[in-house]
Amino acid sequence: MTRVRNPRGEMPFLDHLEELRWRILWALLTVTVGTIIGLVLVFQLPVLELLVAPIRNVRQDPTLRLIYLSPADPFFVQLKLGIYIGLMLSFPIVAYHAWAFLSPALEKREKRAVIPALYLGLVLFVAGVALAYFIALPVTLTFFQSIQPASLEGQLEINQTIGFVVKLLLAFGAVFELPVVIMALSVMGLVTPAFLRAKRKHAIVAITVLASFLTPGDIITLTIMMMVPLVLLYELGILLSVGIYRGKMKRAEERDVDSATGVTT
Repeated sequence: MTRVRNPRGEMPFLDHLEELRWRILWALLTVTVGTIIGLVLVFQLPVLELLVAPIRNVRQDPTLRLIYLSPADPFFVQLKLGIYIGLMLSFPIVAYHAWAFLSPALEKREKRAVIPALYLGLVLFVAGVALAYFIALPVTLTFFQSIQPASLEGQLEINQTIGFVVKLLLAFGAVFELPVVIMALSVMGLVTPAFLRAKRKHAIVAITVLASFLTPGDIITLTIMMMVPLVLLYELGILLSVGIYRGKMKRAEERDVDSATGVTT
């Protein structure tokens, strides 16, 4: 339903509530459809086997199976996986509706940057998950196995084990959204390229601390696997912020010229 806005992009309060209601409904519908698709994928494809495969490779046991403590555990674990997949599938559309509601005052050129940002965010999220699955997860599992005392014997319970794997994958995917976050903050005017450059050293320290939590292990692995990609993503965010602010400055200069010459746009 299209709402009438005034020239400044504003709308009455009740119309705001009506728009919010419709966008929430669309978001809920999107999440529902995404969850249904996720459940179909989990129950029809070997998603659980894919998550267990890195553990089997690290333990060098191709027949390894996870234990469960309740008859309902296998069902609920797959149900959770389906919901996670559904949330990931629906996130770009939900993010679009949230952005569309919160940014009515932005200029058309700035709004056009939303769709590319959503695609970029999706690509970066998948890249982060892939890095975690193929590199970070095996290294982390190997590290934890190497420090296991000889007097202990591990029993891998399905809820705890799959929960650990999924959390690590999602954490990497979320961290890789850094350029998109910087891009959004730049569009809203909350950060500038100069600010980001000035805080580069602080960002590297924060990245080091974050990497140490996400990827326990030796310092070489930590540096190559997590710190380098995050620093590169931070620099990519600065480049995106520069492009956004150059566009803002150009449009501001055009408005100043139009004002000086008496041209109305």
